[in-house]
Order: sequence, then structure tokens, then C-alpha cells
Amino acid sequence: MRRFTVITSFTAAGLAVSALAACGSSANPVSSSTSKAASAGASAASSAAASATAGTTSITVFAAASLQGSFTQIGKQFERAHPGARVTFSFGPSSGLATQIINGAPASVFASAAPANMTQVVKAGETLHSPSNFAKNKMEVAVPPANPAGVTSVTNLSKSAVKVALCQPQVPCGVVARDVFKNAGINVTPVTLQPDVKSVLSQVELGNVDAGMVYVTDVKAAGSKVKGVPVPAGDNASTLYPIATLKDASDKTVANEFVAYVMGPQGEHVLAQDGFEKP
Repeated sequence: MRRFTVITSFTAAGLAVSALAACGSSANPVSSSTSKAASAGASAASSAAASATAGTTSITVFAAASLQGSFTQIGKQFERAHPGARVTFSFGPSSGLATQIINGAPASVFASAAPANMTQVVKAGETLHSPSNFAKNKMEVAVPPANPAGVTSVTNLSKSAVKVALCQPQVPCGVVARDVFKNAGINVTPVTLQPDVKSVLSQVELGNVDAGMVYVTDVKAAGSKVKGVPVPAGDNASTLYPIATLKDASDKTVANEFVAYVMGPQGEHVLAQDGFEKP
């Protein structure tokens, strides 16, 4: 049985890498000629590897968890359009990513799910230029396909019998959920607070909760694994997604090109397909 952290109060007023080292060794006696052959082979392999990576530039993009599907696709397209460029992603809660960047984590681009977290990075002097908003997202209730609790409206989440998963209050999806509850005039007591929106979605997919507050894009990405219950326009809330190149980017030219690609027609197309709105 999964253990939950039970939150005793959650109101509209306040929703509050590991390095894996694998060492293996085998020492077998070899002849002098075998050692020379092995040495020659290693040298050749090293030369081939050096040749293969010549001209290759890598950048690391820190991006909000809700961007995982879209940015993974955009990254593949960007690499095809920019031979020699390689993009590595680190997805997570925007608040946590911002803290990592401020504390010196090596990143070239930051794409946040909320302007507030980007502002923290800007104020710390970590951006190369002013951020640009590239997308907008709004909330939706996700329930298991069978909808065992019979959730038909966001107001149902205030019922004590409905087990709800929410993002932690400092995470953008937690902040936006709080705005939705305020607009709807309800108080919600979650049975679990998750570190990011994908974790909330996972709780719903596994059937550990009756409902979770996620983004429209997350419901769409989950497909048949969940069912979406739309939030009325008058109660809903949205968040903007800003992006910026960071001052310590490993390759500022490639980082700027990636930002431009996200902002351009190719990036807009992928984001629109995944349910994001224009800012």
C-alpha cells in the first residue's frame, strides 16, 4: 500500500541527481603481444571517438516538468536542424530548477512554468538576456478512467470523501491550483502533495487518488490513462511559460538558437499540438 502524507489544511489562502557510480574491474594475465594489441585497439577507439565528437556542441536545458513531452520532441527536431548540436534536458518543478541554477548548477537554458521562478533567476543575475514568454497553460481535473468517486466538477474536490493529489504549494501547478480553488470558492484538503505536476498525474494513473489538479496538456498527454474534467472558464486560472538563455551557458550561440527555435514556428507547432496556448 502506498504511503501518503496527509495534509490537514489546504485552502484557497495557502496551498503550502543522484550520481550513480558503477565500478567494475577484471584483471586477467595477458601476454606482452596481447597487451600491445589491446593498447593499439584502445588508441584507435579513442581516435575514432574523438573524430566522432569533433564539432559537437552540447547544451543542457532546465525545463518545467509539464514541458517534458513537448521539449523532448522539440529537442529532437532542433538537433536534426542543427547538425553537431546536442540537447540534454533536466525536467522538474520550476521552483527547484530555479534554486539549482542560482546555486550554480550547469545549465544553458531555463524554461519555467511560471514567471515568478524565472524572476528569481533574473534577479540573481543568471540570465544572458530578458526572458520571453512562449506558451500558456491552464488547469484541468484528472481522474482515473472509471472515475470511482464520480467527480464531475472541480467543486467536488472539496468533499472529504474525495482523495485529491495536488502539487506542493511552492510549485507553479500548486500556485495555479490555489487560484482555481479561490475562484471557485472552495477549500480542498489533499491526501498528498507532490513535487511536480507529472507526479500528481502519476498518482491518478496508478489509482492512488480519486482526482488530481494538473494542466490541460498533462491530461492530453496521458491519453486513455486518465479522464479529464474541465474547469469552467470563470473558475480556471493559467500560467505563462518564460524562457531565457543563461549567462553561464556552455555554448551561448547554440543556447540562443534553441530559444529561438522554441519561440519560432517549429516550436509553436509542437506546443500547440500538445495543448499549450500562445502567451
